[in-house]
Amino acid sequence: MPPPETVTGPHGEELDLVAIARDTCASYDREFPDERERYGPAGADWCRHDCQHLLNWAVLSLSEALDFEAQLAWLARVLEARDFPISRLARCLELLAQAVRNTVPDEPEIAARLDTGAAFVGSRASFLQ
Repeated sequence: MPPPETVTGPHGEELDLVAIARDTCASYDREFPDERERYGPAGADWCRHDCQHLLNWAVLSLSEALDFEAQLAWLARVLEARDFPISRLARCLELLAQAVRNTVPDEPEIAARLDTGAAFVGSRASFLQ
């Protein structure tokens, strides 16, 4: 499913998911340049795709009955089954939280939710069991 491009935060601010995901993935790429060789150009596209969904889920979990941890566990299972290190998913969530802090400082609950998600993902050795 294609990710949404915008979402309205809990305080009514419209978030540009594409721009925030792009910033996050640039930071991620600087931290993990080895992925360029493994995934090629499609890796950057998938990073933006997943970050847009992650951020959307975080926002929706603050305003609707969406279980953020359940969504994270599902994505972690998918990625782990494809041999993607889930520790990098946790780091991606941390970078996404920082991008949100830089972009929409008036919506601190969103960054906090992403940090909580990063801790959740980082607390498990595996999501496949």
